[in-house]
Amino acid sequence: MNKSYKFFLFVAICCSHVVFGQRTQDTVKDSLSQKSDTTKIDTIVIRWKKTKLKINALGVRRIAPKTGLNKTKAFTEKPKKFVPPTFWLKQNNLGLNINEVAFVNWNAGGDNSISALANLAFVRNYKFRYLTWENELRFRYGINAQEGRSLRKTEDLIRFTSTFGFRKDTLSNWFYSAKAKFNTQFSNGFNYPDRETPISRFMAPGYLFFGAGTSYIKPDNSLNIYISPTTLKATFVLDQALADNGAFGVTPGNNSFIEFGFLLTQTWQTEVFKNVQMNHRINLYTDYLRSFGNVDMDWELNFQFKVNEYISANIGTHVIYDDDIKFDQVVNDAGDVIDPGIPRIQFKQALGLGLGYSF
Repeated sequence: MNKSYKFFLFVAICCSHVVFGQRTQDTVKDSLSQKSDTTKIDTIVIRWKKTKLKINALGVRRIAPKTGLNKTKAFTEKPKKFVPPTFWLKQNNLGLNINEVAFVNWNAGGDNSISALANLAFVRNYKFRYLTWENELRFRYGINAQEGRSLRKTEDLIRFTSTFGFRKDTLSNWFYSAKAKFNTQFSNGFNYPDRETPISRFMAPGYLFFGAGTSYIKPDNSLNIYISPTTLKATFVLDQALADNGAFGVTPGNNSFIEFGFLLTQTWQTEVFKNVQMNHRINLYTDYLRSFGNVDMDWELNFQFKVNEYISANIGTHVIYDDDIKFDQVVNDAGDVIDPGIPRIQFKQALGLGLGYSF
């Protein structure tokens, strides 16, 4: 074999090696790339966004706090103070009624006059489940001044009432109750125009009732009926001159006497018309030992016409019958009582326009 032939054979082998070697390398690369391609799969994988489960306890509200000062405003009013719950009902009422009549060259005639009546009441009531406790302290005093005569008293009262009740369950309106009541007056009372001899004074008389029984009380306290078959009534006459005359049923010379009897008390308040409030109160008492069947009565009926928050008009009546209070007593020149007199019905009617304030 000559040299030229060998040279061409060497060149052909080299070229074939380069060509086929490159193809082999490309084939290997293609196979490797096919094996490493992970997008060509037959399984679809769906990945959900991971979220944290929110579990809120029953009755708990979670609010994400956000702090920002861009939209804040200053308080225009002071925040209200927290008032803890209470089972006490507190009322303070002050009323003043004034009536005035004036005449100038009045052909029909008449006397100038002015009268005033002040009324102050404090109420403290407690009620919770099985217990109720009602307390009221009331003061009333009225005067009248008329041209040509001196000042006269038209109203005089000091009264305190306290009632405690207990019931077995919260559905019943009936209570086992104990009641105490006391009333007297401020100043001397006269049988006008006589101003020398007083017919009543402070604690002459003074009345004290104390007993136990049962009460029917509506949930809104509009109706209260108290029945006591065991009530003690004490009458005090601490003015010795009146006590010596046997005033208000005491034995002459004694300053008090005790009765034991039956007491029925009923109070009722309701709105009969718009802005018209009716208040009704009656006490009936009879003594077992001295005069059973004879009933002492104390009955008040008042209507209040509300004009606005501060102005109101009142009209009312007050009827009293007490067998121990005598009228038309006859006394001889020596000061001895010849005729003790007889009991009579006492009646009073009042009408006024005045101011009222609650605090």
